[in-house]
Amino acid sequence: MLEANGLMVFYENMLALNNVSIRCDENQIVGVFGANSAGKSTLMYTLSGIIEDIRKKEEMAGGERISVLGNITYLGNEIMGLKPSKRAKNGIVLCPERRRIFKECNVLENLRIGGYLATPAQAKDTLEYVFKVFPALEKLQKRIGGFLSGGEQQMLAIGRALMAQPKLLLLDEPLLGLSPLMQVVLVRATKEIRDEKGVSIIITEQYARPVLPIVDYAFILENGAAVLEGTRDELMNNPDVRSAYFGI
Repeated sequence: MLEANGLMVFYENMLALNNVSIRCDENQIVGVFGANSAGKSTLMYTLSGIIEDIRKKEEMAGGERISVLGNITYLGNEIMGLKPSKRAKNGIVLCPERRRIFKECNVLENLRIGGYLATPAQAKDTLEYVFKVFPALEKLQKRIGGFLSGGEQQMLAIGRALMAQPKLLLLDEPLLGLSPLMQVVLVRATKEIRDEKGVSIIITEQYARPVLPIVDYAFILENGAAVLEGTRDELMNNPDVRSAYFGI
């Protein structure tokens, strides 16, 4: 499905990603865990291609210089030079950190905006599926996004990403700032999306414990480098990892 090798991202003189390699196979859920500033969001921006938009905007504004190195293969094709819009059309869809919904639009409008890559039939079917996975959103279709709770906004952000017809869904810290109960709802929905729609998923989180039961494989990032990787059971049986990332 997707394999990235030797990813390096420099923000001026700061190394944000240091020779990171990651793989997500078809129908897998892959976790990426690490503390704040470990490089999780930079990794997701690099996989989705958004780092290129950020780099160009900084260059045009005379801001910090961003350099990106390495290679990414998706469905057998090298995509490192591919624009984020092209990657999205090919099925790599990012649900960003802190939701970033259109707060002035209502729930239904947000979802329809997300379906700009879909055919009318796909949009109709996916909208029905989003309401099946997140029934609360069906009751809130006319609610303005800015008036939703944090959990409702996160459900909407994931639903909007699904409307774009992903083959590989990138979830950047979807549990951030949410209650334990809402975390359970979203983790369960993430597994359902993989199982029912066949969507491969890469999910980043600071704390691994809520997500661990659903991941097939995981990577630990520290200071921009992947310091450890393994299956769910392998990481869970590592006492240092359990203490630092699982809270047990």
